[in-house]
Amino acid sequence: MIDPTLAAAVKAIASLKGEFRLRSGQISETYFDKYRFEADPALLRRVAAEMIPLLPKDTDVLAGLELGGIPIATAISLATDLPAAFVRKEAKEYGTCLAVEGGGVEGKRVVLIEDVITTGGAVADAARLVEDAGAEVIGVVCAIWRGNGLPQIAALPELPVFAAMTKDDLLS
Repeated sequence: MIDPTLAAAVKAIASLKGEFRLRSGQISETYFDKYRFEADPALLRRVAAEMIPLLPKDTDVLAGLELGGIPIATAISLATDLPAAFVRKEAKEYGTCLAVEGGGVEGKRVVLIEDVITTGGAVADAARLVEDAGAEVIGVVCAIWRGNGLPQIAALPELPVFAAMTKDDLLS
């Protein structure tokens, strides 16, 4: 059960009204601007603390998705001492030329950390990149599930998804 004061605080700072196109292509009258709660250290700490109990017990590495999942993964890493990695949308074309940066993931059980998920398209893309780097993706933990029904990635229906908050928590 989500702490109602946390949901109220996230709603107050991050819930915007208007017409917004989501990554999924859907149009929404409500947008959850995760950067607003991620930029507030006290609120980010509270969101991360709400996500920690959702981590599978056999997690080896936290993998934050570019860009919004990275501050959350870092906050959770600091609180749990689990190493973090950072998943780009695609491998960069210079330097290390990697899509998965930071801590090594090869042979590790990895949990993807995301900010807001509606359909999970970005999560499915990231899961492929992490698996291509030699890891086993064992779950996804997000701050906000804004999709319909129970949290699930359509392209990866077997992958467990855990959400600290839902759009209903933030709209009520």
